Amino acid sequence: MSLDFSQYVNLADEKLGAEALYATDDFFADKSRLLRREAPEWKEGVFDDNGKWMDGWETRRKRSEGYDYCVVKLAMSGVIAGVDIDTSFFTGNFPPSASLDACYSPDGTPDDNTEWEEILPSLSLQGNQHHLQAISSEKTYTHIRLNIYPDGGVARLRVYGQPAVDWDRIDSQQQIDLVAVENGGRAVACSDEHYGSTSNILGPGRGENMGDGWETARRRTPGNDWVLVALGHAGKIDRIVVDTAHFKGNYPDSCSIQAAYVKGGTDDQVATQSLFWRELLPSQKLSAHEIHEFASEINDLGPVTHVRLNIFPDGGISRLRLFGTKESGTKAD
Repeated sequence: MSLDFSQYVNLADEKLGAEALYATDDFFADKSRLLRREAPEWKEGVFDDNGKWMDGWETRRKRSEGYDYCVVKLAMSGVIAGVDIDTSFFTGNFPPSASLDACYSPDGTPDDNTEWEEILPSLSLQGNQHHLQAISSEKTYTHIRLNIYPDGGVARLRVYGQPAVDWDRIDSQQQIDLVAVENGGRAVACSDEHYGSTSNILGPGRGENMGDGWETARRRTPGNDWVLVALGHAGKIDRIVVDTAHFKGNYPDSCSIQAAYVKGGTDDQVATQSLFWRELLPSQKLSAHEIHEFASEINDLGPVTHVRLNIFPDGGISRLRLFGTKESGTKAD
């Protein structure tokens, strides 16, 4: 099984709503740091009242039986494809091993009666290292429990998966953002993401800053940059929002969108064919730090499953929204 999780959502991302609910101990470093989106950092010579400041979750040296653990509420329920237990900068204080349990508790916080299922057996850890592991379960989970044996520190926990959306409960006439991350939208491929990940453009709310968006390097060759996005469900698009929040001297001059109804195949094939997709939104001028809404400009292509956002020639956008109605009975491939 591939350990490339770049096309999955990090369900343990605090900026998407994940939360560290409980830890047996977080004396040296608060449990909430475990879920930060940013890469861990090292602060040379920085100490707090309890010792060396560490960017992650760190417990005291255990002087009794047992082990430490942290319970995390995922940002959204989902099927987990893989995890990364990251011990960056923990060199003499990382746990020798760790395991992961998961549960489905949509109505509240897990308690003593909750049934946990082991999804990752005990795994030996190394210091200052990523530990990528594929998860084979097809079940839907809402919470994760990271167990560390017996104590120590972990910089980040990434839980890669696909959000679970009950499309049967969404009326076929209901307007919905078909590419929102919480509705199963995902970035498939792009020409470049030098300064910001493509997945950011599908996130909730407006971007916090330029880092919370998709930005390409300055193009020095002919052509333009682009990103491919798979809808969470096949649907007809009626309104488009392209938000350039915080992009003031580096927003694209213009954009256009192509779309297609894709059946089967791989993401690589989708990228190859996207150049020839039909035009959903003709070229539109963009402005700095602005929410651009389009409705009358949209061509009626019927239901689609994928879009290609073209930006000319390069630059950054904060969010892409594709509002429309689902096609009855068919999910996007």
